[in-house]
Amino acid sequence: MHTEEETKGTFYSNADLKKLILPLIMEQLLAILVGMLDTVMISGVGEAAVSGVSLVDNINILVIQVFAALATGGAVVAGHALGQHNEEMAGRSAWQMVLFLLYASVVTTVVLLGWHTTILRAVFGQVEAEVMESATTYLIITGLSICPLALYNGCAALFRAMGDSKTTMYISLLMNLLNLVGNALLIFGFHMGVAGAAISTTVSRTVAAVIIFCMLFREDRVIHFKHRITAKLHLRQIKKILYIGIPNGLENSLFQLGKILLLSLVSTFGTSAIAANAVCGTIANFNILPGVSINLAILSVASYCIGAGDYGQTRYYTKKLMRLTTAGMIAVSLVMILLCRQMLLLYHLTPETEELAVQVIRYHACMCMFAWVPSFSLPNTLRAAGDVMWTMAIAIISMWVFRIGTAYFFSNVFHMGLIGIWIAMTIDWMFRGICYEVRYHGGKWEKALGKNSK
Repeated sequence: MHTEEETKGTFYSNADLKKLILPLIMEQLLAILVGMLDTVMISGVGEAAVSGVSLVDNINILVIQVFAALATGGAVVAGHALGQHNEEMAGRSAWQMVLFLLYASVVTTVVLLGWHTTILRAVFGQVEAEVMESATTYLIITGLSICPLALYNGCAALFRAMGDSKTTMYISLLMNLLNLVGNALLIFGFHMGVAGAAISTTVSRTVAAVIIFCMLFREDRVIHFKHRITAKLHLRQIKKILYIGIPNGLENSLFQLGKILLLSLVSTFGTSAIAANAVCGTIANFNILPGVSINLAILSVASYCIGAGDYGQTRYYTKKLMRLTTAGMIAVSLVMILLCRQMLLLYHLTPETEELAVQVIRYHACMCMFAWVPSFSLPNTLRAAGDVMWTMAIAIISMWVFRIGTAYFFSNVFHMGLIGIWIAMTIDWMFRGICYEVRYHGGKWEKALGKNSK
């Protein structure tokens, strides 16, 4: 067992970490705010519109998370190369990751658009006709943005690997402003409802993808695409990327698939429960904002330290960033508990839906204070070290046994409704957190990269 290094690291100063983390927090905040405003604007059309959009968003998130995981694989490989001061290898790996994302996202778009009716009926067949109509419209239009968003996520991951999160923050700001203006114009100006929201989302994502992609052709960047463009996939580099990306993508996709299955369960509780779940999901994103933001920093910092072969500093920065994450989660959770009713005033909910949402938000906030960080922050260091198979296995087992199994048990046996779904979710958090802590302190993850490079 390894002892943690308590002395100050040398790769990243406090100023470096601040420069990396603050733009990440702002970027995530912008994304959440616009997502919330999307829901608020659509809520003016009716609860059926909110429900339809929220259901499709879960399908879109499933697809997006797969590509985000592949982008993570590319960013980790590039980060290892940067830690070894091999910029040429970092650049070649980066392009291969982006190329693979482009090919895979085009195929996914064709499948999703070609079989959209079958997919929606299979997953959400029990919902009301008006909800299904909104869901169909939103899925068809936003499906066109899958390829641009995959490209954007891949390029953004590379900027974070370089420690340049400020650039992605500015591009995110532009994307979200375009989305916000587009929503106001198309939903309220042209009265296009759900279609207007979908068009605005698609256009803003496409503009952001084009801008960030072009910026990676500047040769003064540590990672760039100049003179590295090819249409051919290099299997050796793709294999390294996929070794990290596929388990992470499988974990994320099954995680999201589980959420979609639970949405099928939620849909049996009625439109009020669907709307409350949608609103709670949006507001809960504020609660986990510090964690999601700093997790991106943990992945980048740990990848660089591991690439340099310094596991002492890997542990030092993991501990430091997890403490920071915990403090941020506690602060935001307290705000959520106190002000959730005021936040819900934006959504024009019925009294029944509002009461249900308050109950869920406050429970979620309490659990975020101590159960979220071990479950979602710590495994980023394990992934950066190439210990992806173990983290994937724990996440999948915990998801299906605890989150899904317990949710159906609470629903069918105790008839707990929506709150039972969220309680089951936090049981999943606690089990995974315990497993990741045991793995991390055992130290076997430090040998994962050496084994996988043989």
